[in-house]
Amino acid sequence: MKKNSQKHVETMIGEDAVINGEISLNGGAIISGKVVGNVQTEGTVRVTRTGTVEGDMKALEATVGGTVHGNVQADKVILRSASKVHGDIIYKQLMIEEGANFEGRCDLVSSKSQEETAVPVASPMAKSEDSRGESSPPY
Repeated sequence: MKKNSQKHVETMIGEDAVINGEISLNGGAIISGKVVGNVQTEGTVRVTRTGTVEGDMKALEATVGGTVHGNVQADKVILRSASKVHGDIIYKQLMIEEGANFEGRCDLVSSKSQEETAVPVASPMAKSEDSRGESSPPY
């Protein structure tokens, strides 16, 4: 393992560990064992090739090299070549390596779209014209 790959990691779950229940952390975590429950952290979470999470993951950054049966929500999500994710991914930045197995939906979250949803709609809908000059709704 690279020296700086453990930067900001306070919790390590070994290959022989099985945790049943939710994990809530302030710092980062490396999961090489099995977690049956949701994982939430304000830092980074890394699921190694031997790691399995059966639950949702929410983190600032998530790197998956093993298996996740649940949704992954993070600003930055990386799916490594041996990863298997069965669930939705909600992200701002997504990287999927060749060979990764992903079954689910991707939802891009941007700060612009969050601002747009926060602004109340008070103006009438604009109409656009198609190539024949006819009015149509803006969708």
